[in-house]
Amino acid sequence: MAGSTDFDLYRPSEEHEMLRESVRSLAEAKIAPFAAEVDEQGRFPQEALDALVANDLHAIHVPESYGGAGADALATVIVIEEVARVCASSSLIPAVNKLGSLPVVLSGSEELKRKYLAPLAKGDAMFSYCLSEPDAGSDAAGMKTRAVRDGDSWVLNGVKRWITNAGVSEYYTVMAVTDPEKRSKGISAFVVEKGDEGVSFGAPEKKLGIKGSPTREVYFDNVRIPADRMIGEEGTGFATAMKTLDHTRITIAAQALGIAQGALDYAKGYVAERKQFGKPIGDFQGVQFMLADMAMKLEAARQLTYAAAARSERVTLGADGRAEDLTFYGAAAKCYASDAAMEITTDAVQLLGGYGYTRDYPVERMMRDAKITQIYEGTNQVQRIVMARNLP
Repeated sequence: MAGSTDFDLYRPSEEHEMLRESVRSLAEAKIAPFAAEVDEQGRFPQEALDALVANDLHAIHVPESYGGAGADALATVIVIEEVARVCASSSLIPAVNKLGSLPVVLSGSEELKRKYLAPLAKGDAMFSYCLSEPDAGSDAAGMKTRAVRDGDSWVLNGVKRWITNAGVSEYYTVMAVTDPEKRSKGISAFVVEKGDEGVSFGAPEKKLGIKGSPTREVYFDNVRIPADRMIGEEGTGFATAMKTLDHTRITIAAQALGIAQGALDYAKGYVAERKQFGKPIGDFQGVQFMLADMAMKLEAARQLTYAAAARSERVTLGADGRAEDLTFYGAAAKCYASDAAMEITTDAVQLLGGYGYTRDYPVERMMRDAKITQIYEGTNQVQRIVMARNLP
């Protein structure tokens, strides 16, 4: 592509691969044993949170200056990928911590960063992201949540929908209209705390997948917050929200990679043991071709995701990576990886036959979990619009 450099062929370093090995071991030992139960009961994966916090893997993107690990974008991708390989719901802990806090990292004041990033890094709090509303999904700029200035405070009223980890997170990045006449340029971003008076939550949504990650509406009823909780300047909230998504769509691609890898790994093991017509079904060419296509799609998605992560890091560091390139690559990685995950998990169910259709085997859960990656942080139809408008 135009403007390509050596980071187009980005490869994980030795440190990244060591991180992968350690996260995989942790995930298999501390998270995988609870994955089916978490899905079946629709409960928050507390075991995963405890394990991730104990190993400083819950929010590794937080800069060292605020007590975090200061990990790069690819390291964050690898953590999410390896956790999602065993439990997609649990992978939303590091993914949404980045989504919710990145506006503060990108645009917040130094005081705001110290106040909210340090507890996040320590594992004392989680962060969620409040953008979508009942009537403002793909058209996020059409939001109706209002913030009105009142002396040294802002007063928020409105409702946000589809908020991941709502009710569990202590902190929320909230987009609200401060000047209705300016549409997207009249939207500002704020940090709202769970304990602020007037904040409440709806009942958990009854979802197809990722059942262990609570998804709720968040209500703001005359929520008064100090003016210094605004993230960046007034009217810059929507721009911050879009910059955030450029970076964090890559984490959804990572989640899709992990789900797909988990399904492929299980299917490979199954076809090597399952016998029909006197031999393992993995010996049949039709099955081999399915596995080959699954692996090919997965590897293509992984390379695109890692290349997008490299661009994310260069843009974050202010290097020669162009923001327009990141917008395209972030959308492409999310779109391609999630489509691939849906195809791969569906094929994994097919390879297991009737067993794959039951909850006794993990691939049906993985197929259900994969579906959401095509929808949240922008549907894949919207991703194609984004790509078309930002062609390299």
